[in-house]
Amino acid sequence: MTAKFFIIFIISLNIFSSEVLGKNGTKPHIVIIVADDLGWNDVGFHGSNQIPTPNIDALAYNGVILNNHYTGAVCTPSRAALMTGKYPINLGMQHLALEATEPRGLPLSEKLLPQYLKEGGYATHIVGKWHLGFFKKEYTPTFRGFDSHFGYWSGHQDYYNHEFESSDEYRGYDMRRNMSVSFENKNRYSTDLYTEETVRLIDTHDKDTPMFIYLAHAAVHSGNAENLLQAPDEEVAKFSYISDPERRKYAAMVSKLDESVGEVVAALRRNEMLQDSIILFVADNGAPTFGAHHNAGSNYPLRGMKTTAWEGAVRCVAAVWSPLIKQSQKVSNQLFHMSDWLPTLVSAAGINATLSALDGFNMWPTIVDSEETPRNEVLINIDEISNYSAIRRGDFKYLVGYPGAVTGWYGNLTASEDAELNYKLEDVLRSKTGAAIIGMSTDMLLADSDSNVKILTSQQIDDLRSQATLHCDTTRREKVACEPLAAPCLFNLQEDPCEMTNIINMHPEIAEILEKSLAMHRSTALPAGNIPGDINGDPVKWHGLWVNWKDPNPAVKAFVPPKADADCSSSNPVVIVILACLLIVAVAIIIIIMIKTRRRSSKNRNYRVDMANGDEFKSARL
Repeated sequence: MTAKFFIIFIISLNIFSSEVLGKNGTKPHIVIIVADDLGWNDVGFHGSNQIPTPNIDALAYNGVILNNHYTGAVCTPSRAALMTGKYPINLGMQHLALEATEPRGLPLSEKLLPQYLKEGGYATHIVGKWHLGFFKKEYTPTFRGFDSHFGYWSGHQDYYNHEFESSDEYRGYDMRRNMSVSFENKNRYSTDLYTEETVRLIDTHDKDTPMFIYLAHAAVHSGNAENLLQAPDEEVAKFSYISDPERRKYAAMVSKLDESVGEVVAALRRNEMLQDSIILFVADNGAPTFGAHHNAGSNYPLRGMKTTAWEGAVRCVAAVWSPLIKQSQKVSNQLFHMSDWLPTLVSAAGINATLSALDGFNMWPTIVDSEETPRNEVLINIDEISNYSAIRRGDFKYLVGYPGAVTGWYGNLTASEDAELNYKLEDVLRSKTGAAIIGMSTDMLLADSDSNVKILTSQQIDDLRSQATLHCDTTRREKVACEPLAAPCLFNLQEDPCEMTNIINMHPEIAEILEKSLAMHRSTALPAGNIPGDINGDPVKWHGLWVNWKDPNPAVKAFVPPKADADCSSSNPVVIVILACLLIVAVAIIIIIMIKTRRRSSKNRNYRVDMANGDEFKSARL
């Protein structure tokens, strides 16, 4: 009996290992790409034709499209959930975004995703946005489990001068290389900088060591008030067919984001790391179509937009890809929440860690083998300051209180701006992401004909796109209106994903169950931790810089790039060999020149001697 149990245990262990280890028996590299304020309707795989996103689409179609992925309604709560595996209400971070001058951050008592991965042997890097506190250095990325950080601490930045203006109108420079201020790339486009840094990290990484990169793009969040939407002119020119000038610039910003995804995937392929990678692409919340800090993004046909309790704010773009996924090229309608990624990725990394008191679930078996999800409920939020609560269980969503200032359906594209445009399947297949995955899949199939990888076809793209596209006739009047300030609302999101028909009077028993669930969550929630800003955080007091102002010695020193000769001599063995060869050639040339010079000098001396002898001979005859 003992022997039989041991055999079963070994078989189970081997099955588990095959799902978490890369193709070479190593822990998988993990890349999380977060798009800031990206609208549901702003990627091609959700059915829109207006803004081509071939690289993002190729990643989604080849992996698993997560069509019921929930996030926070704004930046900080989403990122807090991602890093901790907890709902924002259990962190005190449920109310809006963290203000730059607030002397608080993600609680230091929380163990973060990069800390778990670092304990598991990972090299850990963050590129781009942090937005989880920086008033003291202990709250900044390189003190929270990341080996390196290139990016900014605040909530957004100007894409060229890299300044951030807070809601209380404090303005300062915000670009960091770890704890140093990074001035060397001022006036270069943020999306390009973060792409280049990520590619550099991949190119210089020892592929035998597992790597975690958290690429938190500035895109497509708006910049500062005087210049909300920014993209290179040549990129904007590609979208001349879009009549709205703001939407045209936004399209260019999305296009640069898509290009970034392609460059990152291509770098993984070039460095033979793609076959051992997990890549997650996810938006942190929906787009703010209009209003303060709007970006002209579209969440259509979902209701509402960023900062609200409606689906347009919290049901967001998400897809995950990896060769480890046995049943890929599919659309999943299982419930996911941002808090699930910590336990999921720790499991995928094969790290035996004690994960206690988390709200997130390990969804790796659901992703890899299409197992039934352990999650049947998503707490959307409880915000006692804004006075609203929202929760989803199964197909039903319950909402009560103030849902946000905007409650309609926005960003519907006219026929001339969308329907008449063609979705180019060949661009998806030929994109850098598509080509990299096809190349990798072909190599794997040639090496092992029984491999579970599949080559994506045009027909599959059509089918997957159709499955991932939501259809709602938002022009018709609601059958039953929802006024959550007056009374709770209930929606069946399976039948009514656009929240058009309030069915609470038809299903009071379901509403009662969800009310009880909300009450349970309230009983354990922490109060929102928002506090007034501290005037001492004003960059004017710190040479125009956003700094960790509560520390005795805030980090104000500029980053000094390494000298070129130091780079050549220490960072690249190939460069060293080339320089050595050039030195040998140079020495050889000098020696040859010296020999020739010596011979020429010798000939000249002999000639002068001969001439002298001739003169002597003539004199003798005379």
